[in-house]
Amino acid sequence: MEGLDKRAPFTATGGIIPPEFRNIKTPCYILDEKALVKNAELLGKVAKRTGCKMLLAQKAFSNYDCYGFFEPYLAGTEASGLFEARLGAEEMPGKEVHVFCAGYRADEFEELLQYADHIVFNSPSQLLRFGLRAKEAGKSVGLRINPECSTQEGHEIYDPCAPGSRMGIRACDFTDELADLVDGLHFHTLCEQNSDDLETTLRAVEEKFGKWLFKMNWLNMGGGHHITREDYDIERLISCINHMKETYGLQIYLEPGEAVALNAGYNVTEVLDIVENNGKI
Repeated sequence: MEGLDKRAPFTATGGIIPPEFRNIKTPCYILDEKALVKNAELLGKVAKRTGCKMLLAQKAFSNYDCYGFFEPYLAGTEASGLFEARLGAEEMPGKEVHVFCAGYRADEFEELLQYADHIVFNSPSQLLRFGLRAKEAGKSVGLRINPECSTQEGHEIYDPCAPGSRMGIRACDFTDELADLVDGLHFHTLCEQNSDDLETTLRAVEEKFGKWLFKMNWLNMGGGHHITREDYDIERLISCINHMKETYGLQIYLEPGEAVALNAGYNVTEVLDIVENNGKI
């Protein structure tokens, strides 16, 4: 930093901010509309080439002022509860609203039915408790599965396939009776990962749940796909989507969250002081 004006704004990663942002009072987080649209366009191209549907996972990005940028490219939103479902319905009107929650509240479920189109349950008990009400309200009902295939490194605390996980039903507990109650299956096992890990996961999904996939209308492959990262293998992703779609006759959903907003903003700060301690800090 020697030789630099110590009042000059910097990004959180240490890069110098573009000149047009230098008069902004800091600290400030700046969203880059062009970068957001570029990400959305890429997701839209994958959807167009494969026929899959891309959903915005709002738990990763819920700045609804930007939802208008995404509407031409995304099929709708993914919610983790009542209020995110309402947000998606109100701020991306006319688009699909999907919701997954590990445990739905009885005192919120009727209101949730006003907003959600697809409702995914985490367990057989939740499905049996609320599934019929969802069906009667005309909703598409799904069940989360656990393919028991860990591909994460460095994110073990978030691994839904870890032993003892509460997320999703294992194949050993899945039955034909449960399959008859649902329209689709959902899994979410990735975190900031590439499509080779999706390919590995899909092999486990087919091995463990393949006979039930033929009964389903759709498969939601969850989030954690770092599609907009420079080194992401998009052709492998397209191959994975097409394989599942064509083999089982499924509508495929993906719900990227971070990928929608990846590298699309600046955390602008100022250097207020420089101290010396075995180097300039």
